Amino acid sequence: MAEHYDALETRDPAQREQALFTSLPGFIARAMATAPGWARHLAGIEPEAITSREALGQLPVLRKAALPELQRQCPPLGGLTTTPPAGLARLFMSPGPIFDAEGHGRDHWRVARALFAAGIRKGDIVHNAFAYHLTPAGHMLESGAMALGCPVIPAGSGNTEAQVEAIAHFRPRGYAGTPDFLEALLAKADERGRDVSSLTRGFVSGAALPPRLRAHLQDRGVAVRQAFGTADLGIVAYETEALAGLVVSEEMLVEIVRPGTGDAVAEGEVGELVVTSLNPDYPLIRFATGDLSAILHGTSPCGRTNTRLEGWLGRADQRTKVKGMFVDPAQVAEIGRRHPELGRLRLVVTRDDDKDLMTLRAESRNPEASLAEAVARTLRTVTGLEGEVDLRPLGSLPNDGKVVADERRYD
Repeated sequence: MAEHYDALETRDPAQREQALFTSLPGFIARAMATAPGWARHLAGIEPEAITSREALGQLPVLRKAALPELQRQCPPLGGLTTTPPAGLARLFMSPGPIFDAEGHGRDHWRVARALFAAGIRKGDIVHNAFAYHLTPAGHMLESGAMALGCPVIPAGSGNTEAQVEAIAHFRPRGYAGTPDFLEALLAKADERGRDVSSLTRGFVSGAALPPRLRAHLQDRGVAVRQAFGTADLGIVAYETEALAGLVVSEEMLVEIVRPGTGDAVAEGEVGELVVTSLNPDYPLIRFATGDLSAILHGTSPCGRTNTRLEGWLGRADQRTKVKGMFVDPAQVAEIGRRHPELGRLRLVVTRDDDKDLMTLRAESRNPEASLAEAVARTLRTVTGLEGEVDLRPLGSLPNDGKVVADERRYD
């Protein structure tokens, strides 16, 4: 069985770096010439001069948190795509809202090599439990699986009973989705007495994979490998059989910068992940993801020679991911606008038995259950996620500017 997806993964690092920076000046020039958003953002830049990491580090970052306003000012995609909407394959809306684009072509999101690293091979049936509705995750995974030559069960999220029946019937070898949902499917299969033992490989993302959960899934016969990606970039980095950090995807340049700046930090230091993606339809140049990580020294024992990331180490801002979907301070503000009778709001994210939980703490003079129910409905509408509402007396929440508090612990 082949150990690597292709020869690109084992190139000399200097050869990879040279290839990327040979392509980068022309790539930036095309983005500035054909995408008005990039022409504005990079005004005054000379693309032909961007031939090294030092030169790249002088460009301004584009923060993910800025996308909603850019897209509002210049709909539908902020003027950042080089292909007009009519020429794209799919258009998505993620929570925020942030609108994303998928171009034509094989494996647009670069998922196939990450699936390969997770042990999934051509002909393996893959049960895809990533969401398909409006957000790109389901289609992202499906396109990569098909590029690898794998039939896909388009399960999406929810409805565990039906999903268990599909797994028992089709006998897929691979699972793709969040790790906690895989655990829920295995528990539902036990409850219903269904055989889902065909699942032996898992490609997981969108939620934490603490050691206890990884070990539990391994005990159930499913070897899981995690990946990090975003709806804008696709797969950024992925785990391999070496279990030694996440290997950066080919055709991407990653930097770790001090949060709130564009200044690179030393190798091994935790900072914000900034990615340059050489995507011909949706170029992203020094795209600040808002996620914290660190670069590991050396290359992976698996033989892949690209940069390794330590993994996801938290958020550089208050925007955070819950059950695979982002929640944003702007969404909390929208709930406040819809309920002017409320005072300060704080959305608290916790974790219980490997499940993400949300509680909206809201100041109010009116502690009645009917108000809490109404606010809970608004929370669900605005974020797309279920959550509890905890009404509190006026003036009881801290005046510290924090509206999204991630209090999850993974130890």
